[in-house]
Amino acid sequence: MSALAEGIHGSVASIGYGLAAIGPGIGVGLIFGNGVQAMARQPEAAGLIRSNMFIGFALTEALALIGIVMPFVYGQ
Repeated sequence: MSALAEGIHGSVASIGYGLAAIGPGIGVGLIFGNGVQAMARQPEAAGLIRSNMFIGFALTEALALIGIVMPFVYGQ
């Protein structure tokens, strides 16, 4: 075993979740950024845009919640 592998302690799953959280983070930013831009362009459709924006947010955050559960499911 190498000296580097002997010095690593802790859970590698936490690093995996950190990397998995990047995708939903970018997705949420895109959803709200484009939603605000769409409401600025068409204020009369703000209600429909806002409801679709929150549905997209919930689906994107579900990916982050699945990512936080997976290390516990597959961890040792």
